[in-house]
Amino acid sequence: MVSLLLGCVSACASTPPPPDGATARSAAAEQYIIGPGDNLQVFVWRNPDLSVTVPVRPDGKISTPLVENMDAVGKTPSQLARDMEAVLGEYVRSPKVNIIITLAVSTLSQVRVVGQVKKPQALPYREGMTVLDVILAVDGLSEFAAGNRSRIVRSEGGTTRKIRVKLDDLLNKGDVSQNFPVRPGDVLVVPQSFL
Repeated sequence: MVSLLLGCVSACASTPPPPDGATARSAAAEQYIIGPGDNLQVFVWRNPDLSVTVPVRPDGKISTPLVENMDAVGKTPSQLARDMEAVLGEYVRSPKVNIIITLAVSTLSQVRVVGQVKKPQALPYREGMTVLDVILAVDGLSEFAAGNRSRIVRSEGGTTRKIRVKLDDLLNKGDVSQNFPVRPGDVLVVPQSFL
């Protein structure tokens, strides 16, 4: 019995960490930044009269019952929920707020694709989105694309970071190591090849 219990404990303790893709997807979800035009479902636990779905106004604020003109733009859903809990604490005992993005339409929640693709455009971000998802959505590379010189331009904490992506290797050789997760606000740049 003791050896069985020890075997279970050691098996549970040696649980492998989540794969890099899962870690990156959860990090992207935690870093989602609310922008103007997004629709938010505000759920206040045990208070259905305070739970509503609201748009983020062009001025970057939302208004809900008991919370008027709360700044939402530039915050993550969890940051906004904590700010709303602080205000609601004056009216409700121990409020618990959840914020769910029901419609992500702001430029802060888009992935833009520019350069030598068949349909350059801004795509709405969704959780788990990868470079391959983005390329499929824009109908692939143009005939003049230098796919292996592509890059993701990402803003992080006020700095710009460039991530090299070898799209030709991903699309033609099946190199899935190049299928990086994308984040809201990323710009995928596909340059033109030199003839």
